[in-house]
Amino acid sequence: MSQDSKQSTMLLDRSDVRVNHDTGLAATIRASIDKVRSGDLGSLPVVVGLVIIWTVFGTLNPTFLSSNNLANLLFDASTAGIISLGIVCVLMVGEIDLSVGSISGFASAMVGMLWVNEGWPVVLAILAALVVGGVIGAIYAVLFNRLGMPSFVATLAGLLAVLGMQLYLLGATGSINLPYGSAIVNFGQLLVIPRPLAYVFALIPGAVMLISGLSAVRRRKQANLSAPSVGGLLVKAAVITVALEFVAFYLNQDRGIPWMFALFVVLVIVMDYALTRTQWGRSMSAVGGNREAARRAGINVRRIYTSAFVLCAMFAALGGVLAAARLASASQQAGSGDVNLNAIAAAVIGGTSLFGGRGSAYSALLGIIVIQSIGSGLTMLDLSSALRYMITGAVLAVAVIVDSLARRSRASHGRG
Repeated sequence: MSQDSKQSTMLLDRSDVRVNHDTGLAATIRASIDKVRSGDLGSLPVVVGLVIIWTVFGTLNPTFLSSNNLANLLFDASTAGIISLGIVCVLMVGEIDLSVGSISGFASAMVGMLWVNEGWPVVLAILAALVVGGVIGAIYAVLFNRLGMPSFVATLAGLLAVLGMQLYLLGATGSINLPYGSAIVNFGQLLVIPRPLAYVFALIPGAVMLISGLSAVRRRKQANLSAPSVGGLLVKAAVITVALEFVAFYLNQDRGIPWMFALFVVLVIVMDYALTRTQWGRSMSAVGGNREAARRAGINVRRIYTSAFVLCAMFAALGGVLAAARLASASQQAGSGDVNLNAIAAAVIGGTSLFGGRGSAYSALLGIIVIQSIGSGLTMLDLSSALRYMITGAVLAVAVIVDSLARRSRASHGRG
């Protein structure tokens, strides 16, 4: 072997050593910093915002951070959060649904009418409401895919039509009371996870992260690719586990963790897996990022749009059913007011892009906690609803600005 070849081999060996060294914990931190600099902010802005909001309201009124108030906050966040989860789906493909509030109110009216007035079993009444929600979403998809009607116009028309159907079902009385003490009302108002089970559930996310992370590290090493640090993975799993165990401990000091919020979290986890680990989820991102490129890549674009609209409407219907359980009634006010605002704002504030192609199921979870925290904090300070709307609007505007700047940063970083 020539001298030049030996020197080249030594340089490659040293490079390999540096690469292996860079897979340590320090490299994990550097990689996270590089992602932020490149515009991939993830959930960092909303987490920072949530810390600021809780610090301010906790300082002004210590009762805000009491375990009882936080449990109530989780109860209230669950219904709007599930609706927001559907909004994440349509935003991922670069579209919008303005009728989710009306669909939720109509679904609650359907359950009241079928269960209370017609005597259907409550499970069948709920399933019927979900199916009708899916049909409404499918109609939007037909209007969008076949007739070229913009989603903004189609869902705005749907908002008015579905609201009319809600008022028709409720009739002259304008409301239907659900049986107080029934299983669904108890689920929406009272039921919490038993304390020992709450601690067990708090262990699961960290364990899943550790197991899946170690599996990914093993696969990458077998493929002779650089792998994340095992130490960094252990630290992340430990931090998440300790944080969740503390949350469970703190909430268990009073009422505990609502089962309804647990259902919301399970739906978030399922949707996160679907959006990040399945071909359908990758297709959603591709269609939202560049529809024509996705079509040329062989993706059935119309089917993806249909799935987004149908899922959004079904999540809205489920959120409406749970809202009726929370209030023990279905009324003309259900789904009105700020339901649309909160659902859409939560998805955007949580980090889902209005421009399509980027988003996460966890956006709905983080975003709705931010919005409910603002509402709860202002209520405890005895401030007006007008101020809550103004603050929520300002937070939404900041979230969109951050998203726009992040897109610009990613674009410039890609060109660089």
